[in-house]
Amino acid sequence: MEQEEKISFTIDKSQIGQRLDIFLAQSEADISRSHVKQVIEEGDVLVNGKVPKVSQHLKEGDVIILTKKPPAEATALPQEMPLNIVYEDETIIVINKPAGLVVHPAPGNPDKTLVNALLFHCRDLSGIGGVLRPGIVHRLDKDTSGLIVAAKSDDAHRHLSAQFEKHDVHKKYLALVWGDVKGDHGEIVAAVGRHPVNRKKMSTKSRHGKGALTLWKVLERYRVVTLLEVEIKTGRTHQIRVHLSDRGYPVVGDAVYGNASRIKAVADPALKSGLKHFNRQALHAAQLSFVHPVKNERMVFTASLPQDMADLCSQLRSDVKPVGTATGWKDRLKTI
Repeated sequence: MEQEEKISFTIDKSQIGQRLDIFLAQSEADISRSHVKQVIEEGDVLVNGKVPKVSQHLKEGDVIILTKKPPAEATALPQEMPLNIVYEDETIIVINKPAGLVVHPAPGNPDKTLVNALLFHCRDLSGIGGVLRPGIVHRLDKDTSGLIVAAKSDDAHRHLSAQFEKHDVHKKYLALVWGDVKGDHGEIVAAVGRHPVNRKKMSTKSRHGKGALTLWKVLERYRVVTLLEVEIKTGRTHQIRVHLSDRGYPVVGDAVYGNASRIKAVADPALKSGLKHFNRQALHAAQLSFVHPVKNERMVFTASLPQDMADLCSQLRSDVKPVGTATGWKDRLKTI
């Protein structure tokens, strides 16, 4: 079994003023910035013998002691569950996640998650993610469908995590939103952080929000609803849902950031019923692109609209002749 390793650094003049987390992420310790935050918060980093803040700025002569612990054995239990595998090799696995599936165990969702299914299927997931998130380098909300990649080795985990931190992973989504969106394309630039009152929500009104950029393009118009292609250049929690809602075009079916009163504008009873009973946010991760951690080649994966969103588009399309055709959305997604 691997042993704990203590690594020591002494700050010199050229390193004065650096943030602790950035310094460690760029050091020879070989850990990602997201993992650095975790080890600092868990007390495995000391600066001059004291537990520091993640954002602490360093001074000349500061002595940093980092305790590197071996990857914890995954304690989430393997469970046999169906997986829609888009791609798999010895280092990574790409899944088309259905809506309703939680990515990893958490309070209220102890099992029957994607991690449980991956543990049964792979048997060899990366341990860096911890005891409940082995192999997980990014997430999708429970009720968002689409593409997600997991790492099967620690090296792959580090490689993919670095790409996410540098925004080198490209992601495009399909979203049905309320309203007839003005313009054919655009961008939303607004910091996203924890809601100042409701801590379970995210908001563009947060005092401590992080910069976020969302690009959008209209694919089809249905008068009361619009189908968008959305590309995120940053990966903030609930970014698409918050940005679109903030601009007055909440995602259809979004119980947190949506606007249920919009349904009053729908005249057709059958369509109104279909929209009313669409019980998850109409958001689908349709394209995922990253550099393979071993082959060093950029890979692009696509996933068609899930049946529930495809059926809703058909209903909307029958109510009004749309601009464009959703059947050709794959052809319009530019190769990254």
